Amino acid sequence: MDTYILGTGLSHNGSTVLLKNGNILVAIEKERLSRIKHDGGNDFDTVRYCLDFAGITPADLTLIVQASNFENNISLSQYAGRRYFDTHIQTPVITLSHHLAHAWSAVGMSPYHECNVMVIDGAGSPYSQCLDLEGTMVPSYPFDGGMYCEKDSFYHFNGKTLIPLFKDFSEVKLFQHTASLKLPTNYHSIGGLYHAASQYCFGNLDDVGKLMGLAPYGGLNGKPTLFKLENGLIEVLYENVNLYFNRPSSGYDDFKNDFAHYADMARWVQDETEKAIIYLFQERAKLQPHANFAYAGGVALNAVANHKLLLSGIVKNLYAQPAAGDNGLAIGCAYYGWHEVMGHPKTSAPAHVFFGQRYSDDVVEQAIAKAGLRGNTAFSVTQTADFVALTATELARGKVVGWFQGGAEFGPRALGHRSILADPRIKGIKNHINSAIKFREDFRPFAPSVRIDDVQKYFTHAWESPYMILIDEIKPEWKNQLDGIVHQDGTCRVQTVTQAFNADFYQLIGDFEAKTGIGVLLNTSLNRKGMPIVETPAEAVSLFLSGAIDVLVLNNFIICKHHDLLL
Repeated sequence: MDTYILGTGLSHNGSTVLLKNGNILVAIEKERLSRIKHDGGNDFDTVRYCLDFAGITPADLTLIVQASNFENNISLSQYAGRRYFDTHIQTPVITLSHHLAHAWSAVGMSPYHECNVMVIDGAGSPYSQCLDLEGTMVPSYPFDGGMYCEKDSFYHFNGKTLIPLFKDFSEVKLFQHTASLKLPTNYHSIGGLYHAASQYCFGNLDDVGKLMGLAPYGGLNGKPTLFKLENGLIEVLYENVNLYFNRPSSGYDDFKNDFAHYADMARWVQDETEKAIIYLFQERAKLQPHANFAYAGGVALNAVANHKLLLSGIVKNLYAQPAAGDNGLAIGCAYYGWHEVMGHPKTSAPAHVFFGQRYSDDVVEQAIAKAGLRGNTAFSVTQTADFVALTATELARGKVVGWFQGGAEFGPRALGHRSILADPRIKGIKNHINSAIKFREDFRPFAPSVRIDDVQKYFTHAWESPYMILIDEIKPEWKNQLDGIVHQDGTCRVQTVTQAFNADFYQLIGDFEAKTGIGVLLNTSLNRKGMPIVETPAEAVSLFLSGAIDVLVLNNFIICKHHDLLL
């Protein structure tokens, strides 16, 4: 009899994951279904999506494990919004604390059978609701004097058990203003300050990814330190915060008019964040030296800091969980159920993160017909087994391609199933995609996708980076030639591609290289500013019609706008 374990996360960036006999069968983020960025709070649609995919009902589930901030051991009816399960469900339900779910997500997804585990984010569960305190080193705070929430946690996984070793907390001063810096939650967390700096620069707490992209345009200009790093602990130095965070942006016009100031602030925060992260890893590694580190929590998505961490030599082998933010909590919940509750040892990790459902050619045909593209002289629609080779031809002709294949990626990066692709050699391609397709700020960079066989040809360190969660420096001889994927400081957020990971995408890059001599494609997510990555063929067609994408490839269908008819 099959064992099904459902993991579900109910904070922002909500998601649901279904394990079948210990392997991820299907997973989906709520924003992909609701079409609202960072959506969460309930799991009705995501649970239904997973159960429908598997063809099972809640009665077939062995266990449900859930994660939600500030709530523990409460009834199913108390969550915000509609839940899929009613209060009479017979399946056992377990609720995990926040960092414990993050840690199990890193363990379950990592290739390591033994490893240290680091979790760093903005804010986790309150001290009183943490389930991993027994035997853990915790600084002595007056926990009864206010709400203290997790900010970083350190564990060791010995192949069977996840052992908590050190947890640090910070008092929550919700939305307290310090001068003009708006704090989202934790007063002294790395992630909290980074979110606050995002609010300061862009007028939006959720634009932390932009902050990393903005930083190379700025300078440090002699600014002081932002973090106190002592005794293995990290605190924000608010006297320095108050001194410099004094011109908050009220929106994009403010940002554009004072670009240099906000770029300098982003550079300062990024630089200080890197130092704090390296210090934390250095200090925790003293407690339990190990070559392998698995890493989760929203801060683990900082690809630049991950690069610096590897260069520091403190960590030999680093695995940053691809969905390191709260969207990954559901994964951790599911693996906790399989390993900790059911008692199964760890065997192998997932070979990819393409956990969404596949859409049949019939569904694609329906989306094409509904959009009125069949018989429309403004478009050509071709279904062909040679879609990979023909797509490479279009890319080599300079066309921007929407690429939709198989199940969607789980996590924030497009990895070759829901991507916008282009030739990185084209002058001005970055500005064209930002302005006419993504409709976003012109400083935002794009990633290169390269076959693992060729990564050493183009990049200095040639690290394996399948999940686009690590940067590398481009070799000088390629910098000008591949301008479309090189950031302001000469770095690139590289995706390495293997045939086993994504056969069609691997072939596409190879076919493009055969035609152009260049084995690198510009790769960005199939969406536009403020929109989650597309989930369905119909959403992909809508995006194709709303901007300057030239060619859309849906499964083995190639759709070209009238000026791009295939020869």
